[in-house]
Amino acid sequence: MHATPRRPAPAALRSTTIAKADFIEGMAKGMAVLESFDTERQRLNATQAAERAGLTRAAARRHLLTLAHLGYLDTDGTHYWLSPKVLRFSGSYLASARLPRLLQPTLNRLAVQTRESFSAVVLDGHEVVIVARSAAVGGQRLMAYGLHLGARLPAHATSTGRVLLAAMPRSELSAWLKGRDLPKLTPLTTTDHKALRAVIDQVRTDDYAVASEEHERGVHALAVPLRDMRGRTVAALNVVASPERLAPEVMRHDLLPLLLDAARELRPLL
Repeated sequence: MHATPRRPAPAALRSTTIAKADFIEGMAKGMAVLESFDTERQRLNATQAAERAGLTRAAARRHLLTLAHLGYLDTDGTHYWLSPKVLRFSGSYLASARLPRLLQPTLNRLAVQTRESFSAVVLDGHEVVIVARSAAVGGQRLMAYGLHLGARLPAHATSTGRVLLAAMPRSELSAWLKGRDLPKLTPLTTTDHKALRAVIDQVRTDDYAVASEEHERGVHALAVPLRDMRGRTVAALNVVASPERLAPEVMRHDLLPLLLDAARELRPLL
């Protein structure tokens, strides 16, 4: 028996129905191996890749060798790591996707106006992904660690993740939480399912989310939903700041109105 895959299926497979005869299992396994590399593990050997991708060691080894041959991985003969060639995927997405292009001017304006750092984020499985960002200017702290374009962060510990989870029907949220371990990233991270449900219920009521030092110590984040004209939440907009710059109460008072105004302005475009 193969191990249970660590990662969920790619978003494209989760959102579409495909006939069994049309499903290319080898491609799915290769993508699972490629996706097994992340910020927790930048370098993997065949045994580690097999465990993370839910494959046998022999299958994982063949996929690693093939991906290295194609130039998507580098290797020292034992361990493998992502090569710059994988950026072709993100570069093509950012060059062609509509959402980042629409949001970038607003993020730039907010950063100039406030000297803080703003991001637009979408949900992908158990993580949120930054698809557009604008860093602070004028010598202020640019971004919290790891908050770069394309960064993937655990949804339960981030303000944007909570906004996007709050947009789910309750039954869908229950399915999302079922059997899921919520990593404790800092001493303040909410990891209890019941407590997280209460937090998300409050986000539904408030229509914004605050996460204080739950993803990273010293970082507060405030997020609001970005909805289209049909009322569907398509992304989340957030701002991050250190406690030296802004306490959570000040963020709500000074920055929440700016985020809400930006969300209203963007709605006809989404």
